[in-house]
Amino acid sequence: MDARQKAGMAGERRRFNLVLAGAELAIALRRALVGFAWLALATGPAAAIVGGAPFADPAIARYVVLIVGAHHLCTGVAIGLDLVLTAAHCVPNSGKYRLLTFEGRRSVVTDVASVAAHPQFSPRADAPDLALVKLGAPAPNLMPVVFSERRTPPSLGDRFIVAGFGVGVQGDRKTAGKLRAATLVATDRPNSQQLTLIDPQKLGEAAGFGVCNGDSGGPVLDERDRALVGIVSWSARTDGEPICGFMSGVIPLARYRYWILETAARLGSPLAP
Repeated sequence: MDARQKAGMAGERRRFNLVLAGAELAIALRRALVGFAWLALATGPAAAIVGGAPFADPAIARYVVLIVGAHHLCTGVAIGLDLVLTAAHCVPNSGKYRLLTFEGRRSVVTDVASVAAHPQFSPRADAPDLALVKLGAPAPNLMPVVFSERRTPPSLGDRFIVAGFGVGVQGDRKTAGKLRAATLVATDRPNSQQLTLIDPQKLGEAAGFGVCNGDSGGPVLDERDRALVGIVSWSARTDGEPICGFMSGVIPLARYRYWILETAARLGSPLAP
């Protein structure tokens, strides 16, 4: 058994134990870890994605956005000129949000008109942690991402690019607010409801590249064609502790395409099937 398989099995056993002790609380803590960062740090200096990840390629940056709430920030990805896909736990119904896009060092603020979370969203690990954010007007300099045509679950070892505006060092809120990206690989028995990614060098046995506070809702792209395959949801160590740089949890989108299309049309921003 190689290190990648060991990391996957350790994470699976820990999650099973947490189900017995109260899975909803455990997953909520993981998701809070990835989504939470203070608003005041949205314009702070460098970083996102822990492990020393580089700044995101401009081709990726053109469709990734920063979502700002009263006391937190998250990441989102444009799927239409006035429509953004993000994690549902980033945009609870009780909050008010604004969206920031960037052109060089200049940021543009766009108001959010409405939010529609998946009706089956819950703190459970296998629940659809997805929401559509309808903008008050099309955001400038924003390009919609292309959805992946992949219809089967990823395989162990498949490579994906994750991107986000979160912290570059866990616990250091001053490192949030710059878009970074990293390539991670699939592990832990990928399926249509959840995908777990790890650093291809560290294989989950030590801290490396991984999502962290503020990266929730960020895009997960197929490395081959950079098409959208999933949304960042949570982060944890292989033993289940909510620590960044080990496992990055993703909600795959293939099984939710019909809901996305139906909800986009209901919000007045229909998408091509």
